[in-house]
Amino acid sequence: MGTCPIRCRSNMTVIENPPELTSPAPEESMIVSLYNYPSFGHTQLNMCVGERLIIMSDDGDFIMVRSTTTGRDSYIPTNYAARVTHRWLFTGTSRYKAEELLMQPSNQTGAFLIRESETNRDCYSLSILRRTNTSHPDCVKHYRIYLLPNGWLYISPRLTFPSLHALVQHYSEFADGLTCRLTVPCFIQGVDNARPIPTAIRRPTINWKEISRSVIFRRKRTESDHSLVSEGLREAISSYLQITDGTWDT
Repeated sequence: MGTCPIRCRSNMTVIENPPELTSPAPEESMIVSLYNYPSFGHTQLNMCVGERLIIMSDDGDFIMVRSTTTGRDSYIPTNYAARVTHRWLFTGTSRYKAEELLMQPSNQTGAFLIRESETNRDCYSLSILRRTNTSHPDCVKHYRIYLLPNGWLYISPRLTFPSLHALVQHYSEFADGLTCRLTVPCFIQGVDNARPIPTAIRRPTINWKEISRSVIFRRKRTESDHSLVSEGLREAISSYLQITDGTWDT
């Protein structure tokens, strides 16, 4: 394969597929239910779809889990739950289950998850919820994430990324052909702080001709006081003026 044109808005380092951790930190890896259990209508549920579980024991094909919502224990097949890392990477989740998770009432437009592709072991799939206020029903859109020989990934060949993190960061800022911009990872019941993905904070454009020296070099007096420029930029301007013996006209 020839050289692939690359355009990426992230400076994040390349991250290989992370190995499964034996004792992951709760905020980095968790187990999430894919089924209501027991499934019989007349029986009180021990766990529900989309809630966080705690593994009590693991026998290989079956695991003993405790619901963080009901506090009840259940002995379930391993494929009744998915391992979630980074809050949005779901391992062991089918297309159908991804749609069921995202269609939960707590999710809004732009809620998403990434899962392993069912048809191609070397690819991932991005699933995004799109809610509408029209007569058209809400839906979940799926996009294949392809893997290049050099380890980079892409949805559209014109735009490649060194990692899934970089891909998520980009599409959280720009829809760039997707049905909508990514907003927050799929809601998980029992997770106290469902972290939204980071978004870029852009300062307003400054008209330097209308800015006086006193405003530029004014330092913050309180935490609520906002400066037009960062501390680093203020120091850079000061150093430049010292070197060039320049003056700042008001």
